[in-house]
Amino acid sequence: MTGVGGPARVHLVSVDLRAPGVGVDLLTPGTVAARAPLSALADARGAVAGVNGDFFNITETQHPGVEATGAPVGPAIAARRGLKSAVPTGQRFGPALPPGTDTREVLGVGVDGRARLGRLTLDGTVSTPDALFPLGGLNAYALPVGSVGAFTADWGAVSRVRATCGTDTDRAAPCSTETYEVTVRDGRVVAVADTPGRGPIAEGSEVLVGREAGARSLRALEVGDRVGIRHRLVAEGSRVPYVFAVGGYPVLRAGEPLPGLDSRTSAVRTAAGLADGGRRLLLMALDGGPEFRTGLTIAEVATVLDQVGAVDGFSLDGGGSSTLATRDRDAPSVTVRNHPAGGTERPVPNGVGIFARR
Repeated sequence: MTGVGGPARVHLVSVDLRAPGVGVDLLTPGTVAARAPLSALADARGAVAGVNGDFFNITETQHPGVEATGAPVGPAIAARRGLKSAVPTGQRFGPALPPGTDTREVLGVGVDGRARLGRLTLDGTVSTPDALFPLGGLNAYALPVGSVGAFTADWGAVSRVRATCGTDTDRAAPCSTETYEVTVRDGRVVAVADTPGRGPIAEGSEVLVGREAGARSLRALEVGDRVGIRHRLVAEGSRVPYVFAVGGYPVLRAGEPLPGLDSRTSAVRTAAGLADGGRRLLLMALDGGPEFRTGLTIAEVATVLDQVGAVDGFSLDGGGSSTLATRDRDAPSVTVRNHPAGGTERPVPNGVGIFARR
């Protein structure tokens, strides 16, 4: 096809979620703050197809000396287990969001086997002998100003300093000078520190990181104090729990492109579409070969999804991340079907995996 920027090539996979043995799940490297090529993620899980997933904390040029985490922006659920919550909208990486959307947007599949778009919100608290306060994040690379975030073994070994940098509206704002970290094991404080640390978090332990008012709340705790930590991801406006969910943003709803979609900036992109009442999932990635590298605008992506039968559409990470892979019958591994824009696969934090059990 031809977009405003020139010729584009679309790679598309159609998945019938009603077919026996067919399923969808999140592809990850094993922890939230880690990255690997999509083909490696798919092969490690035995997926038959997949595309790259959420936008992520790809660089920290705005905070010299702070480690980029590689962690995704939005919420994530894998195999019915909530892995992380969304970062503040002002802390996201990626193109401008359509009006009325934010970082809590997800594409997912519910326990009813239907794909859907929605929002996932963190519901969490920290209780101490003297106080009860809300959690501002779960395994999130950025925390709201004045909040406390929880980090579990799912986070990985990467430094947690990035969680205290920037503000709710300015990703480039300096890192907070008022921080505190508390490690909790079996319901009791076992360690405290003035600054966020790094290294693996043991199973059964959680690390609380506070900034500003959140840091002051945590400073009241001492080793041996009892602490209760509770968190879950809640689907907004739905009683159907997600089996799988990945972050991004909607571009098509009820067959209509969202108002305000960018119609001028062309790029290589990845997207997903929902059809047949959520019983069919469409995975799309543009080719990043030299003759197609201008790609499409977000508005054009919404149009393409509509043309191939999607009723709802969702944008995933693009540019050098855009990758679509499938596995031929009886083949030992997947084959990348598009040409990644960077010439080789970019390591990504997660992906959408398609599985077919025989």
